[in-house]
Amino acid sequence: MLKVAETTVVFSEIPGETTLALSLSGCPCRCPGCHSKYLWADVGEVLTEKLLDEMIARNRGEITCLCFLGGDGDTDGIRTLAGYLRKEYPALRVGWYSGRSVLPKGLDISLFDYIKLGPYLAHLGPLTATTTNQRLYRISGSRMEDITPLFWTK
Repeated sequence: MLKVAETTVVFSEIPGETTLALSLSGCPCRCPGCHSKYLWADVGEVLTEKLLDEMIARNRGEITCLCFLGGDGDTDGIRTLAGYLRKEYPALRVGWYSGRSVLPKGLDISLFDYIKLGPYLAHLGPLTATTTNQRLYRISGSRMEDITPLFWTK
């Protein structure tokens, strides 16, 4: 079951987007050096379609994207909610930051506009470091385009 511990409107998680970022708890990845260890615990409010509707309504006109930060413990839940967003909010772009190195088997990537893959490895740095192992992809149909270098042009 997905739980949202925190929501924030951000400008740097997805280049070129004003993003409502949903920090999801219950992270099973446990990356050494994690900056959000509080998300390892099972905390927050259950993330339902109704709660998504309320969050989007509160931020209508401000956001162009909604991004799930985490959710690796319930990829079926991520899949379901991404499908709901696609159906109910077709103009809103959908992103997912996963701490896994590979996509879950059978994931329909067309439910997303952006997917970040890769655990945080402190010695390689975050997405903004040219040495990072993490990758952000723009999804176009069944194609994944690596747009990570957009973080390096600042």
